[in-house]
Amino acid sequence: MPEKKVHLVLGSGGARGIAHIAVIEELEKAGYEIVEVIGCSMGAVVGGIYAAGHLPEYKKWILGLSKRDVFDLLDFTFAKQGFVKGEKLFAKHVEVTGEEKIEDFPIPFTAVATDMRDHSEVHFKKGDLYKALRASVSMPGFFVPVVENGQVLVDGGVLNPLPINLVEKKEGAEIIAVNLNGKMDPKYDKPSEPDRLEEMQNWFDKILPDSMKTNHKTKAKSELPADEDSFSLIELMDSSFSFTQDRLTELIIELYKPNHLIEIPRNVCGVFDFDQGKRVYEIGMEACKSVIKQKD
Repeated sequence: MPEKKVHLVLGSGGARGIAHIAVIEELEKAGYEIVEVIGCSMGAVVGGIYAAGHLPEYKKWILGLSKRDVFDLLDFTFAKQGFVKGEKLFAKHVEVTGEEKIEDFPIPFTAVATDMRDHSEVHFKKGDLYKALRASVSMPGFFVPVVENGQVLVDGGVLNPLPINLVEKKEGAEIIAVNLNGKMDPKYDKPSEPDRLEEMQNWFDKILPDSMKTNHKTKAKSELPADEDSFSLIELMDSSFSFTQDRLTELIIELYKPNHLIEIPRNVCGVFDFDQGKRVYEIGMEACKSVIKQKD
């Protein structure tokens, strides 16, 4: 098959972003040349590391993570802006791939973040890769924002979870977008072990006064009816952010229709379930193959 040029847009979605690795590999196997990468949150992480030429070593590391490894990478704090600093996580990324400057990449790359002070998108097209990625993944309430040059930077998914509109389309090239917040698929609803949100909630409980803990033995009486009293603070934060991303993604796809859309069901795994990397990778591989098959 003759080589075809592709602008690749990689969306946000936490651990489901491991599927992006499989998509990139399958596109290259099928003879596609990726001429631009634009990513948000985990899409920025995978896309940036790919554009820098370090995807193989990153894949080896992330697919080998255990539950314990994932939890150990979260450097908890009790800052008023969030309870994970993120420094430990991205120090590990630098350890895996080395320091990189975006302007040195052979493939044009853009990472999307959100400036809470100006209520605007921030597009990283040059500068330190890991500063850009650290800003792009800073989920509000979870990660402490990146404060730099008068900006307060958080997750790009707040405003643009699938930044198709930023593509600078080349003649003869197509746009392929990967949505990690696809429609729920019942086959992934089978009971599974709790994701990292529960571990994070347990940590959160340890540092709160007894009257505020979510432990059923010590929890203060809830004002919610019994059948609605099932969401912890962290679960509410995660769900609220996810619902907003879902709706924004739908609108973006409707307004800026890509040539091809690869969708990963949002119930494939939880946002912090990085220990399920091999399974998510395989799901991404099959989703990409399916789209390539229909396309060709």
